[in-house]
Amino acid sequence: MENNELIVRVTEKARLWLGDEYDAETRADVKRMLDADDKTELVDSFYKDLEFGTGGLRGIMGAGSNRMNIYTVGAATQGLANYLKENFKDLPQIKVAVGHDVRNNSRKFAEIVADIFSANGIKVYLFDSFRPTPELSYAIRYFGCQSGVNITASHNPKEYNGYKAYWEDGAQIIAPHDVNIIDHVNRIKSVGDIRFEGNKSLIETVGPEVDKAFLADIKSLQLSPEVVKEFSDLKIVYTPIHGTGVTLIPESLRNYGFTNIINVPEQDVPSGDFPTVESPNPEVPSAMAMAIAKAKEVDADIVMASDPDADRIGCVIRDNSGEYVLLNGNQIVMILLYYIITRNVELGRMTGNEYVVKTIVTTETIKAIADNAGVKMFDCYTGFKWIADVIRNNESTLRYIGGGEESYGFLAETFCRDKDAVSAISLMAEACAWARSKGMDFQGLLQDIYLKNGFSREVGISVVRPGKTGADEIQAMMKNFRENPVKELGGSDVVVVKDYATLTVSDMRTGKSEKMDMPTTSNVLQYFTEDGTKVSIRPSGTEPKIKFYIEVKAPMATVADYDGAIAAADAKIELVKKHLGI
Repeated sequence: MENNELIVRVTEKARLWLGDEYDAETRADVKRMLDADDKTELVDSFYKDLEFGTGGLRGIMGAGSNRMNIYTVGAATQGLANYLKENFKDLPQIKVAVGHDVRNNSRKFAEIVADIFSANGIKVYLFDSFRPTPELSYAIRYFGCQSGVNITASHNPKEYNGYKAYWEDGAQIIAPHDVNIIDHVNRIKSVGDIRFEGNKSLIETVGPEVDKAFLADIKSLQLSPEVVKEFSDLKIVYTPIHGTGVTLIPESLRNYGFTNIINVPEQDVPSGDFPTVESPNPEVPSAMAMAIAKAKEVDADIVMASDPDADRIGCVIRDNSGEYVLLNGNQIVMILLYYIITRNVELGRMTGNEYVVKTIVTTETIKAIADNAGVKMFDCYTGFKWIADVIRNNESTLRYIGGGEESYGFLAETFCRDKDAVSAISLMAEACAWARSKGMDFQGLLQDIYLKNGFSREVGISVVRPGKTGADEIQAMMKNFRENPVKELGGSDVVVVKDYATLTVSDMRTGKSEKMDMPTTSNVLQYFTEDGTKVSIRPSGTEPKIKFYIEVKAPMATVADYDGAIAAADAKIELVKKHLGI
């Protein structure tokens, strides 16, 4: 479409937003965009409708059909309400929980969501203020709800907000409900279809009651209370990076028995502007800079952070030279699962029916840890809705003891069904104390895990290709990888190729293929080499990028080999990148 045609189309669409059914603030904002000489903002705001996808909504806040605002949030909620009334028509009272993070407009959107649900005769449990995302998941189960909504954009930039929809088990929605809800949302064609006038008698404010219950259940996960008592003065620097973690995480650490929790005062201030960081993402080193500076000041043993909605964990430890270094998401999951499994063994709690879960792009060292302990391991797709699906499918027969993914998410419990930084940070601190009781610092624990289970090094690379031409290029890249499979990576032959789009696993040595058992297809390719290298390739579902996950192995016979193993692995990663053309 020519640029002039596009401007004409979006102008016509935008003028509809000047009608009386829209509030004065929205009309004024749209008029400003229409009157501006530069039509870039107008086009970006109206060239398409913000899509309700399988994870809900996420977008930049502002007026327009492609923005997060009370009307796009309203349409999503009305569609979800219609589906709930259809799906649970035999229940005398449908119930939902509604939460939100610290972002600008999050409270406003959450109250509108509550009003719309209540206007549709649905009972609403609305948190009195911002809370961690995992607590919303917990509240759904606590109150026996059929669904839930959390207003959050996780660790996205401050301009963004989002809408996450959950089902009755506290997990984010998967098939068949995801596509059914999307269909109902797409049926909302006008503002007049949305019931904005709430029924206040159906909205119940949720206060400290759920906080106390959630924290008590998290305390029940503790495995080493006597060790924490011995090392209660462990120096822990924690930052919520202006987010919701400030409400529960310091208290949870104190519940576990830790007494020396050191905060970063500037970042304890809840703010949707995230004023002290460029990006409120704990996997980005710059987001951890203030916490690391505080750690150096107080000589801390460990540094931890949560992202704005407190579902992801960041962790910094000291290396052999005393420098503070950021753990990657694979290492965090690896340490937590190793600790939980080892302590269960030490406590005599293993019965042979325990299992752990990881996503397909997460390190294979976790499989080695599980295999060495005789624990079953499940692989699933990226995203905690799939880990929750594994829990759902096994909760009557097997005991879940932990699961996580490389993107800094971990879940230690089943009373919540989304990744949880509150429990993860509490258990990570406990693991640090436990390592001390074994005569190791945290770096020593990490090295011990590698010695027992094999050394691995992982890196994630995102190739950004914005716009329609970028989307076409990403599609062409995936097509090329499928039609011209990589035969060698890092000096080792590719021996197995997994294509999750066709659910086919192919042995390149024999030429034989067989089907994989997965709940659905996904646009992901994986290569496995003879020497243990694994490469996963997938387009992002939410951003204009294609992601490469590279994992390589290197020999490590003793602790003295650690630095050499890192150097050898890094050299191999560079070679793999060349073979992939990235």
